[in-house]
Formats: sequence, C-alpha cells, structure tokens
Amino acid sequence: MRALLTSAGITNSSIHDSLTDLLDKPIAESNALFIPTGVYPFPGGPRMAWRAISSPLCLLGWKSLGVLELTALPSIEEAAWVPTVRDADALLVWGGDPLFIANWMRRSGLTGLLPTLRSEVVYVGVSAGSMAASSTFVETYVEPPRGTDAPLKSEAIVFATSQGDVNRILVTGQGAGLVDFAVIPHLEHADHPDASFANAERWAARIPAPTYAIDDETAISVIDRAVQVVSEGHWKLFQPLTGSGSS
Repeated sequence: MRALLTSAGITNSSIHDSLTDLLDKPIAESNALFIPTGVYPFPGGPRMAWRAISSPLCLLGWKSLGVLELTALPSIEEAAWVPTVRDADALLVWGGDPLFIANWMRRSGLTGLLPTLRSEVVYVGVSAGSMAASSTFVETYVEPPRGTDAPLKSEAIVFATSQGDVNRILVTGQGAGLVDFAVIPHLEHADHPDASFANAERWAARIPAPTYAIDDETAISVIDRAVQVVSEGHWKLFQPLTGSGSS
C-alpha cells in the first residue's frame, strides 16, 4: 500500500498535492472510506466522530465517501464489507487513541486484509491513525489507557514544558506494520506540551525504528517503502541510537 501519514490531515497545499500524487488521479475520481474508530474511548466520542466526519479531510470532494466502523466488523459477514474495502482508493484513518485503533484494526481483520489490497490504495493517517500504521509506536496518557487492549510496555514519565513539569504514562503499542518507521504527531503544538522537540526525543528513544516527529503542517509520503517528507512546517527524524536529522 501507499501511505500519507499526517499530524492533522490535509492542512496545506503541499500535503494536498502529495495526496493527489499518491492517488495517481484526481480526488474527484477517487472513492474513500473514513475510519473514525479511534475517538470512541473518549468522553463525548460520538460527537467527536461526527466532527471528524464533517472535517476538511472528508470534504475534499471525493467521488464517494463511506464510513467504516471497525468495532462493528466482527459481527458482520466479511462478504458484506471486504469488497467495499477492496474497491476503495483511500482509507482515511482518523486520530484518537492509537492503542484502541490498532487493537480494532487487528480484531476486525483489517490489519490482515491491508497487505492484500491493490498497491495503489492509499492509507491516509491522521494523528493516532498515522501512529497505528507503524510496527511499534509510543503514546502518552494522563490516565491509564481506555479500552481493553493492553500496551506492550508502560512507564511513568515526567516531561518538562514551558508551564512546568507534566506527569504522563508513556506506553508502547503494536501497530499494523504498514511502514518501517514510527510517527510522533503534533510536534511543538500548544495543546500537546509533551510533544516538544526535546520531549519527542525521549519518546523516540523507546522506539527501535526511525521516528519522525512532525508538526501539523507536515506529512510523510510512502510509495514502495520510499519515504518522502512533505512539509510547510517543522519536523525531526530520530534514528535509533545513532542521531537525528531535521528541517
């Protein structure tokens, strides 16, 4: 599969152009499926799901747009939903809780299905949806993770921010393995003080793979394992144990 892994969706013309290039045809000729599953563990999840479906990502002018709810799929015959996934040109995987998303990608059968899809299909991740595309990811929580999927590892950690120290639970989770690197979204975002450049380096140290910390104006484009950073903002690549590159 091809992939466009973003922090906040299609936020600028460069990322929009990259999506069109990956699709290899206009968005108006492309069929998309939107996956809102990751927001449901949070209070107000149903309202958050509706806002996500009403987001600019879903309003790009797709030829058709459907909603694929992963938690419903185990109770449905595969013949009812698998052909729809196979016919899609893009899978739009929204953010939320990456442990929850990754868990339901496996439980629903989607993780196993992804490698069998057409090579032209584009996985478009947003925030946690991007994180869940990797083999291993790290996420921070204020409280223990919601839902039933246990992380691979969990530890208490203190991050320094401009407002003072913040206490978090840092968990390591298993993703879908679509890409051989990890993503830390919302770099230097005011609402994510634990995702500063300095703190992102501490996240990345827990991941045994190259890790891209990206802001909301940056995306990672992947075709046949070839990785390209698409950015009108800031990002940093952390290599496991060996150093880093940035822009």
